[in-house]
Amino acid sequence: MKRALILVMVGIGATATARGTVVFAGGAWAAIDRGSICEALSRSQKVVPRDKVQPIAGISFTPDHGRWGEFHARLSRIPRGDASVMLKIGNQPFLLVTRGGWAWSRGPAQAQAIIDALRDATNMSVASRDAAGVRFSDPYLLDGAPTAIDAAAARCALRGAGKVQ
Repeated sequence: MKRALILVMVGIGATATARGTVVFAGGAWAAIDRGSICEALSRSQKVVPRDKVQPIAGISFTPDHGRWGEFHARLSRIPRGDASVMLKIGNQPFLLVTRGGWAWSRGPAQAQAIIDALRDATNMSVASRDAAGVRFSDPYLLDGAPTAIDAAAARCALRGAGKVQ
């Protein structure tokens, strides 16, 4: 299991380095500065074939505070039109907004509640039903999430204050 997590983090780091600066990487999470946005990101524990979409989840921050702590997830499947997408952190559920294969927090209050829940839990999942009505779930580990979130927020705050170029 640890070996798989290391490989996941190396994969996030390699991808992130090509499209940003890795600010922190630890546990199952990484903080990445992409210039116009800073993100705390994790790949799902679900390993998918190369021709399928790898689920990811994260928290986004922008230097102008337009997005501050927004939760987002790329889903392993596109939910059917009438399906709810539920984020579950520990035992706490959150109903997300969706479009296509993506889901987001519903606003600043929910985003803050999600961050608070991430700090205390050890696992999370994003679940829905696909076009055929089949239930799917993308599981995540939360080891390293609080530090990655804090690192991404701090980096974008510094960028917004003009202290990081």
